Amino acid sequence: MGKYLNPGNAPFTESVNSPIYIDKTGLIGYTNSVMNTYSKFICVSRPRRFGKTMAADMLVAYYSKGCDSKRLFEGRKAEMNPSFQKHLNQHNVIRIDVQPFIKFEKTWDSFIDRMQAAVLKELRIAYPSCTGIAEEEDLQVALDEIYLQTGQGFVFVIDEWDCVFRVAKERGDLQKAYLDFLRGLFKGAVYVDLVYMTGILPIKKYGEHSAVNMFEEYSVVDPDQLKSYFGFTKEEVLEKCREYQVDFEEMQRWYDGYLLDDTHIYNPKSVVSALRRKRFSSYWTSTETYDALKVYIERNFDGLRESVMEMLGGGRYMVDTSSFQNDMTTFQSKDDVLTLLVHLGYLTYDHLTGSVLIPNLEVREEFKRSIKNGSGWGGLMQSLNRSGQLLKDTWEMNGSAVAAAIEAIHSETTSQLKFSDENSLACVIYIAYYAASAYYLNPLAELPTGKGRADIVYLPRKNVDRPALLVELKWNKSAESAIRQIKEKRYTQWVEGYIGDILLVGIHYDEKTKKHHCVIEKFCKEQ
Repeated sequence: MGKYLNPGNAPFTESVNSPIYIDKTGLIGYTNSVMNTYSKFICVSRPRRFGKTMAADMLVAYYSKGCDSKRLFEGRKAEMNPSFQKHLNQHNVIRIDVQPFIKFEKTWDSFIDRMQAAVLKELRIAYPSCTGIAEEEDLQVALDEIYLQTGQGFVFVIDEWDCVFRVAKERGDLQKAYLDFLRGLFKGAVYVDLVYMTGILPIKKYGEHSAVNMFEEYSVVDPDQLKSYFGFTKEEVLEKCREYQVDFEEMQRWYDGYLLDDTHIYNPKSVVSALRRKRFSSYWTSTETYDALKVYIERNFDGLRESVMEMLGGGRYMVDTSSFQNDMTTFQSKDDVLTLLVHLGYLTYDHLTGSVLIPNLEVREEFKRSIKNGSGWGGLMQSLNRSGQLLKDTWEMNGSAVAAAIEAIHSETTSQLKFSDENSLACVIYIAYYAASAYYLNPLAELPTGKGRADIVYLPRKNVDRPALLVELKWNKSAESAIRQIKEKRYTQWVEGYIGDILLVGIHYDEKTKKHHCVIEKFCKEQ
């Protein structure tokens, strides 16, 4: 048993022995199914604190000949798979955590050689009779020799595979050399039984093709059949909330919202912390990767600031993820920056609509803190601080107070917004109702209702005694016409089955006078 070759199962043992452990061993059924096939190259990218290292430790514990893990997997989901016994502790495993090798800038240029040397040292000890590897410095050549002389293949588990792209962001030469190293190590290699790489970023693109194009990629943008292993599912969190007697609805508000196709995923780190402490807070702290992106947000890269403002209020932004180059520096458009934020976990991608949004309260608080500490956001912070009173005025049906607050918010955000139509007016409304996240689900925009579409709908959270808000916006038309349109087109039909109160909110902006007008009515069911 070594550090890199056939390491033990101690890390996974610690995970299993933890008070809060959720069984994700079902992943083993999939990795077994692709063993020694064309699909044996797997790259899984997901945000930090979403269980990447735990998954790597689990696969090492299962496959490695360096330990006996039978008892660790007793009663787990993996044990029910027909292939479980066939591969349990039957493979040579090479496990590499890339991060320690590139931790210090002065050693960047030698990190590939040092990784190879570390693994080669243990291979020489484990295979003393294999000729040709004693002085070999190329890992690929040594593995070829071992396979040819012993017939033994290897399972590779590589954690933090993308560290060079996040740490040495500006070193394109080093990044390309690293990708070339991976391609040489894996492509066409007879000694590869399986490769499982995990990190935050998908594999870097060069031109139209990737330098490591043999990998099947699974990311938060396209998780495919592995989506339930990217974090905790709703069912898993609900079960733990019942066990620990923690409010599931509040858990949803804080940590739900990561959309992987039709599956909602929760941040494991935050959920575990909230269960242990029985207190909801932002456990997902900022990292240097997000700090590096502040410069793009603060300089309003390609109009990014306006999109962030809209999403802070619960809005969405349509994005094309296909142009993202899977690194920290190559940004051709706002879409590339937003896609990076998805991979980092600060946004989530809704595959059904092709849009991005802030997933939950925890991340929204991270954005708010970043803006508070950044430059050029003073007006927005004033607007967000107004939101609580504006919401109360809405409930009290004080249209003039709501109009005055929206007018102030419009003025405070003028430098950040291109205020020219109903879309930009909607952005102001999202900011104005920022405080609604404490009482309402994420706002629904352009919701099909009756004979038309309501602009913005706020639906109360379960067990929250507040009225639903149906907001209709008008540009150079009256607020009264907005209310009339809601009634004539029967927008309230969307609330079928909802028995609570509904407030109709008509908001008008006059481009000539630069004034806002708001009318609020309580909807009567007989209307």
